[in-house]
Amino acid sequence: QVQLVESGGGSVQPGGSLRLSCAASGRTFSRSAMGWFRQAPGKEREFVVSINWSGGNTIYADSVKGRFTVSRDNPKNMVYLQMNSLKPEDTAVYYCAAGWDLSVSSRGNAYSYWGQGTQVTVSS
Repeated sequence: QVQLVESGGGSVQPGGSLRLSCAASGRTFSRSAMGWFRQAPGKEREFVVSINWSGGNTIYADSVKGRFTVSRDNPKNMVYLQMNSLKPEDTAVYYCAAGWDLSVSSRGNAYSYWGQGTQVTVSS
């Protein structure tokens, strides 16, 4: 069993920054691909970013390119999402997800385990 716990969400003004963290346990984290997804009220879940097991390969949604940066620390079983220049449209619940036997993927069904999510609110 894998457990993923997100943290770092909160409220911030437009143009501000937040750093989300995802702590993983229960399986060989260093061999997993990790993804961040988000879901705004009344909208479908959407892909944000994916990072492969080594951190050497990443893909980003066009909406966050140049503003968000994903990283991972395998010895600590952690994944991070640095979010800069936040916009009101970034408001959502952010979820981290873990998958094995894949490199990077924007498809939610490629991931086997999901966290409970952390709320990010961008508002003036």
